[in-house]
Amino acid sequence: MIGVIADDLTGANATGVRLTKQGFKTATIVRDAPLPEKNRYDAICIDTDSRYSPVNVCKQRVKTAIDKFKKQGVTIFCKRIDSTVRGHFGYEIDAMLNELGEETIAIVCPSFPKSGRVTTGGYLLVDGVPLQETDVARDPIKPLTESYVPNIIQAQSVYPVEHIPLSTVLEGAEPITTRIKDLIEKGIRIISIDAVTDEEIDEIARAMTMIENKMVIPCDPGPLTASYCRDYIQHQVKPTKILVTVGSATAMTGRQLEYLYSKTQIKPIYVDAEKLATFNGRWEEEIQRSVDKGLIMVQENDLIVVTTYHPGAKRVNLKEKALIEKSSEDALAKRITDGLAKISRKLIERSPYKIEGCFSSGGDVTASICAISGASGIHLDDEVIPLAAYGQFIGGHFDGISVVTKGGLVGDKKAIYDCVQLLKNKLSQYRKEKKV
Repeated sequence: MIGVIADDLTGANATGVRLTKQGFKTATIVRDAPLPEKNRYDAICIDTDSRYSPVNVCKQRVKTAIDKFKKQGVTIFCKRIDSTVRGHFGYEIDAMLNELGEETIAIVCPSFPKSGRVTTGGYLLVDGVPLQETDVARDPIKPLTESYVPNIIQAQSVYPVEHIPLSTVLEGAEPITTRIKDLIEKGIRIISIDAVTDEEIDEIARAMTMIENKMVIPCDPGPLTASYCRDYIQHQVKPTKILVTVGSATAMTGRQLEYLYSKTQIKPIYVDAEKLATFNGRWEEEIQRSVDKGLIMVQENDLIVVTTYHPGAKRVNLKEKALIEKSSEDALAKRITDGLAKISRKLIERSPYKIEGCFSSGGDVTASICAISGASGIHLDDEVIPLAAYGQFIGGHFDGISVVTKGGLVGDKKAIYDCVQLLKNKLSQYRKEKKV
């Protein structure tokens, strides 16, 4: 279970919503209110209402929140900090480290790229402006006249603070992990890390999951907490097998697939659309070839990607093919999507490992998967990103299997990766609850 300590209500909600988007059932609880019964939520955010309280009051409220979380069985502790680092977050981080023990370290990353907050060289910039040059410098209660995050923390903390620069973050998760471990060896318990993009925050989160024998606390406005909790949960349960089926041939789909490959190190099964756009024996031959390849790949990979999109390949000239096949362009287009659907069905039916989740891109592909599998529809549970839905197949050969569907032109370059990550998280939580 996840426990987030925030110093104000809107901040608690902001982090809670990001956890919800990762598939966690989340609630925000106001100060002094009882926590909901165990197992009702995956994550609870407590508002300590302490941003401008006296330091001793802040520490006591953090201690009280931790005591509540421990009784609730929380295993992942997180500190929500303001995106402009207002308040007494340094003192509150100290309180968490003291209460959670010597084997606890705090990773501080105030970056929230989508809100214009980034850190580079240790300095927090708001829409490209150093923090001390923004409105927070004129805060009537507690003005901030410093932009260097390690100094801001150090002014409030009794623990030495070290900084990991953007140059290390850009090298990826493993170098970040190595540097964190080096600092831990030196007795450092508070580490400030740069990030200017969501991708870099994801790398920091992944690095944090590689730290063994330590309790790691993400301290941030929300993005790092959400990414870390997602990755942590996925590491705690047996990996799930997921099938990704993509038929869209748009340039956007290509960028989304390339991003997925770069993040997962997965090589796809390229299906020849030319061979599927036919009514002769090559259709079955291409399906069988793809299935055979998929059955080998599923033994070593948790993610199997089946797609007709191949970078640099010519698009099938359906008009020309229709004349040769003595058919219509629409019929041949459906033949391609039906071929992808049949490959998907055979892989799920014949895989020696249970495939528990599916992702499909393109409405025609999704419709063909439903038709070929005999599904009567999809039970809808959630929206992953705008125009992408999560649910379960109803009836047929895929009954009950979780699925995320997305239009071919929907989302930015991260869209397929984000959808797959949410699907993995949903399945991981289900397996954890069922102790699979």
